[in-house]
Amino acid sequence: MALKKDKIPKSRFSIKEVAEKFKVKESTLRYWEKEFDFLHPQKTNGKGVRFYTEQDIESVRLIYYLVKEKGMTLAGARQRIKDNKDNTIREEEIVYRLKKIREELLILKDAFDVIDSEE
Repeated sequence: MALKKDKIPKSRFSIKEVAEKFKVKESTLRYWEKEFDFLHPQKTNGKGVRFYTEQDIESVRLIYYLVKEKGMTLAGARQRIKDNKDNTIREEEIVYRLKKIREELLILKDAFDVIDSEE
């Protein structure tokens, strides 16, 4: 029997994968690259194929939070990050964690609902 190898965490993600993760179009990500100077995925060849790192994904998450969830304009989001990046990042992280906790609680609730209906 072969030993089970630990999966190595993926360190680079395609633009398609990132777009799917945030449910936005790839063109939106390309546009955000132009609008936010801190978002710059690696382009690996002459064709300009983009690969996003975990840090790039965190940047996309911050932009997504401000633009899509808070409804800010790109100019407003850019200014907010410029004025107070650390607090904005902390705020986004708190909201992100709370959403994850909510997801877990809903899963638990569904599990308990199934148990209750079986009794």
